[in-house]
Order: sequence, then C-alpha cells, then structure tokens
Amino acid sequence: MTESRIDLLFGKGHLPVTLPAGTRPTVIRKGAMPKLPDPHGAVAEALAAPIGSAPLALLARGKKSACILICDITRPVPNRLFLRPMIETMVSQGIPLDAITILVATGLHRPNEGEELAELVGDPWVMAAVRVENHLARDDAMHVDFGRTATRGTPIRIDRRFVEAELRIATGLVEPHFMAGWSGGRKVIAPGVAHHETIRTFHSARFMEDPLAVQCNLVGNPLHEEQLEIIRRLGECYALNTVIDEDRDLVHVTFGEVIESHLVAVDFVTSSTRIGMDRRFRTIVTSSAGYPLDKTYYQTVKGMVTPLDILEPGGTLIIASSCSEGFGSPEFREAQTRLAAMGPERFLATLTAKSLAEIDEWQTEMQMKAMRVGRIDLYTTGLDDEERRITGVTIATNIDATLREAITRHNDPDVAFIPEGPYVVPVYAGG
Repeated sequence: MTESRIDLLFGKGHLPVTLPAGTRPTVIRKGAMPKLPDPHGAVAEALAAPIGSAPLALLARGKKSACILICDITRPVPNRLFLRPMIETMVSQGIPLDAITILVATGLHRPNEGEELAELVGDPWVMAAVRVENHLARDDAMHVDFGRTATRGTPIRIDRRFVEAELRIATGLVEPHFMAGWSGGRKVIAPGVAHHETIRTFHSARFMEDPLAVQCNLVGNPLHEEQLEIIRRLGECYALNTVIDEDRDLVHVTFGEVIESHLVAVDFVTSSTRIGMDRRFRTIVTSSAGYPLDKTYYQTVKGMVTPLDILEPGGTLIIASSCSEGFGSPEFREAQTRLAAMGPERFLATLTAKSLAEIDEWQTEMQMKAMRVGRIDLYTTGLDDEERRITGVTIATNIDATLREAITRHNDPDVAFIPEGPYVVPVYAGG
C-alpha cells in the first residue's frame, strides 16, 4: 500500500497524519446524518410543534420574564440559529426585552466574556437586545437551595436567575458525554447552572467510578438519575436540543418539555454516534474534536476516554489536541501536579474518601481510566514544558513518527482512526 493520509480535526482546521506503507487503516466516523436543507425553518418548526409541551408562543403568553440557558464556549452549539427567533417569539407574546436573560451555563468553567461571548452568542442583535450573563457557581448568594435529592442526597442549589424566571429554557448540543451518557437537556441545568457543591458532588468518586456512568448510557446511570430528580424538583422547564455533524452543520433540532425533548434527540443521534466494532485495536489515533473542544488540555481528556472500549489492553492511544488556550484551570493544574507526584494509585485513594470532589480533579480521575488501559501519546502545539510534564502522558513531538513507532512496537499494521474524537463512540461488539 502506498502512503496516504488521514486528516484529524485540530484547532480551527485539520492535522494531516501520514500513514506508513503497509498500514491497514479503519476510519471510524459518525453514521449518515443528512444536513437540514433549511436550518432556520427547522428551528421555527420545532418551536411551533414541540414535544411534550405547548408551542413556544403559547408558553410565553402571559409570562413576565424568561431565562434562556446556553452552553459555554467549549461546545459548538449553533446559537446563531435559534436565539433570535426564540426572543422575538417571547417579545411578540408580551415579555419585555429587558426581562429576558441569556445565562451562560458555565458549570465550574471560567466565564465567557468580550469577543468570546459575542462569538458564543453568534448574533449581534441578540447581544445588543438582552442581558447576557455568566453563571458563577462559587457565588453562594446567586443560588436557590432546594434541599437534597431523596435518592443519593445530592445538594440541589440552582442559579436564581433561572429559578425565578417565569419561562425557563435550556438550549444545547446532544452529543456523547463520558459521565452523564449524553450532553444537553437536563445537563445544561445541572451541572450547567448549579452551585459548586452540587457540581462537586456529581464529580465525586461515588459517581465517577460507577460502571454505568459512561458515554451513551442513560439506563441506571446515577448521574443522569440525579439530574432527572433535580429537574422534577425545579418544576416546569423546557429545552431546545440540537445535533450537528462533523462540519458543525445542523442535522436535527427538537424543542419541548426538557426531559421528553432531550430523549427524542438522544434517540435520533444514538445510532449515528455509537458505532459497533467487531474487533479491538492495538493502535488508535484520535483527536479532541478540534475547536472549541481542544482549546485546553482539560477538555482533551474526553477524547482519551471515549475510544477505550476498542483499545486492546496495553495498546497505544495517540491523541491530537491544539490546547491553544493552554492547560485549563488552576485547580486542574494542581490536580495534575498531584498525579505526577503521587502516581495513579495513591491519587485515586485520595478521591474515594471524599463526598465532594475538589474542583476539576475529576478530569484527572477520568484520565486515569485511560492510563489503566494502555499508553497515551499526546500531540499538541499549545503546552509549555512544565505543562507537558504534568500531563502524566507521553508527549509526541511528531505525530507521524509516533504512529510509526506504535505500529512497530505492537507489530500490528491495523490502526483505528477517529478524526472527530469524542463526538464518535466506538463500541466493541465482539464476543
């Protein structure tokens, strides 16, 4: 076989990977999801013909205030397609512009501000017309306390701007999530606009080490079950859910009651995203799905975990991520420093005794799941020497050379390529 190449999503473009002669590549992509020919029309139709609720116009009628949640910059949600029509519908039914708030569901991520916030919202008219604010999980006074869940005792504290609005809508992207099963819907509310104690409970080892808290699984998933209990405690909430393809184009949109509309979107995307494979591989080459997910090393960990079901124990997982914004939060850096100093076993022992995880150390815990299976090689252009050291993984200075070395090390020319990283979930279906 002559040399050829495969392009991985990397930053705002692609990273070409050259295949050595004799390589037998298996490229794993999403199943066919035709682009919607009229995305704006599809949004309008979803708002007018919702799932499990009245149309948005009827929901807005007689209401005096509204809060729309949007995901933060780490997710490429096509906000530009739906925020303005949603707001215009609300205004047409009597909700004043100054009584509508767009709230960025940051969870415990940093706020999105300035040009980044404008990019996130995607529509200058929306930026000028309504308040756009960030959720701040550490601000105690900005949260309403609903007590604890009956099932697992998770504290329920939610941003009061969302709680006190008469019309409450979450918006987001439905994609695999390596703990909650699927993103979007209820997850945009909790942890999206939850207090840090709620979030840190979700990310404690009690949840993180549960074998059912994995991507593409909602059945028996303890995190999903707690999210549903929180939604029911909150009361009336709605959601607009989007599904996009590898080009970031809209392929599906639903609107309606937050739980029902989310499940319909999950049903749509599952068969295209969860890809059955009849074998495992000793070498896998993947990405962190490009911009915006690969802005930090923190988010890169997701791409390490998603393909693990098809990685042979002792195999090599090569992941490319630009990390254009660097490492991530100071708390994540501190957790990685502890991992580098203590080693995986001692680090995990410090986690299992806690009911509240330290901020962002859960991502380090997820990285350890990958490290237990095999070798992790990271190709990046955005980390300094100390940051590369505390990743705890092997740093690849040349991705082509790293691929050649992995093939030679395992004496196996069969290589799996996952260009879109964690947005595709390969599952071993063999015996």
